[in-house]
Amino acid sequence: MLSIRKIVTLREQVLGEMGQAAATPVQRAVALAVIANPFAGRREADLSPLFGLGAELGERLMPELVRLLGGRPAVSYGKGAIVGVAGEMEHGGACIHPMLGRPMRAAIGGGQAVIPSNVKLAAAGAMLDLPLGHKDDPWSFAHFDTITVMVADAPRPEEIVVVLGIADGGRLDNRCGSSPAR
Repeated sequence: MLSIRKIVTLREQVLGEMGQAAATPVQRAVALAVIANPFAGRREADLSPLFGLGAELGERLMPELVRLLGGRPAVSYGKGAIVGVAGEMEHGGACIHPMLGRPMRAAIGGGQAVIPSNVKLAAAGAMLDLPLGHKDDPWSFAHFDTITVMVADAPRPEEIVVVLGIADGGRLDNRCGSSPAR
């Protein structure tokens, strides 16, 4: 059963880089859900209950993230988790990998590329570098991006912070292009 202690949402607007104003500012929207870890303190072989929690969080949080982009379409996405120290990294992986992608893709109108992710085990206040990548083109270097997020009082030892992020553009002033190996 999903037990949420807190939800934090943020919208970041990138207006320029290196003194140059953006022709079109990039909007990033992130949601962080602090949930109870039902497997904290014990090793379980079957983590499937966490799969459904990830899907449930995606259904609940993605509509708000889409709204935060202000009507502009999401072109990149990412997901992650910070697991409290009474848990294990696999608990975060179980929340974000098997079933979270479907509601993320549904909310933004598809996505052919793998959703970049990051999971770590840490104490409250730890930062997570949430990777972002283009939703359809895994070789779009311009969309290899990161947004750093945290919740000051989470995760507590028996919690997991599940993170979802979307953006309406890539890095400003990209000069890396795309993979020549395509």
